[in-house]
Amino acid sequence: QVQVVESGGGTVEPGESLTLTCVVSGEKVNSYDMAWHRQAPGKQREFVANIYRDAVTTYLESVKGRFTVSRDSGRNTLSLQMDDLKPEDTAVYYCGFPGPNYWGSGTQVRVAS
Repeated sequence: QVQVVESGGGTVEPGESLTLTCVVSGEKVNSYDMAWHRQAPGKQREFVANIYRDAVTTYLESVKGRFTVSRDSGRNTLSLQMDDLKPEDTAVYYCGFPGPNYWGSGTQVRVAS
């Protein structure tokens, strides 16, 4: 049974940073492409960042240069370093495997003055 658990969310002010971590059990983080998605209040869920099996990364245009996705195969975790956060980054952030459709329950990020 695959379990995906996100943590690290919280409330920060604009310009601050957060690091989200996703702990995976039951599957190796380098077995499939992995991703971070988010869903803001009243909006559809959207892709934020991917890391492919070959370590190539892709990002939502609005987070490029501010967010960095990384994978730790030894700890079997996926991380999302988020710098220079903006109010529009407020959302529930989800980590998972898009291919087999394994996802966590999310962690809340709020960016407000």
